[in-house]
Amino acid sequence: MSEEILINITPPETRVAVIENGVLQELIIERSRERGLVGNIYKGEVCRVLPGMQAAFVDIGLPRAAFLHLSDLSTQELERTGSENIEHYLHEGQHIIVQVVKDPLGTKGARLTTDISIPSRFQVYMPYANISTSAAVLLPEQRRNVWKKRFLSLICYFC
Repeated sequence: MSEEILINITPPETRVAVIENGVLQELIIERSRERGLVGNIYKGEVCRVLPGMQAAFVDIGLPRAAFLHLSDLSTQELERTGSENIEHYLHEGQHIIVQVVKDPLGTKGARLTTDISIPSRFQVYMPYANISTSAAVLLPEQRRNVWKKRFLSLICYFC
């Protein structure tokens, strides 16, 4: 089985093609002007908690603080405590790992979640979830733990 990865970089866009046995399997086009923040993972600091809105603003290093609503907190954490009050989960100055789910627009900052997911071609890695998914076979618990340790060590490296 022969596999090739072709990369073409020009100022307005980057194109990557994956070819297996002469057949195009995947084509990715990324335009530099349209490149967003969605999917990026940050270590942020809670700068303001708004109990009336059940939300918090998190500083992730962008010009505007990003928005994190109670419904976007990790479902595992919500199930564990069962509380409907954001003050039970977050406080000012707290450092948290978040992922951007919506780009900033106009005067509004980015929208965040604490349900981290890293998609790949055959698998979606969710380090804080109690499940793992793949296109072919579910990962055994031991392999899942290895990937979780690798992910957490990367996060800690940037702390």
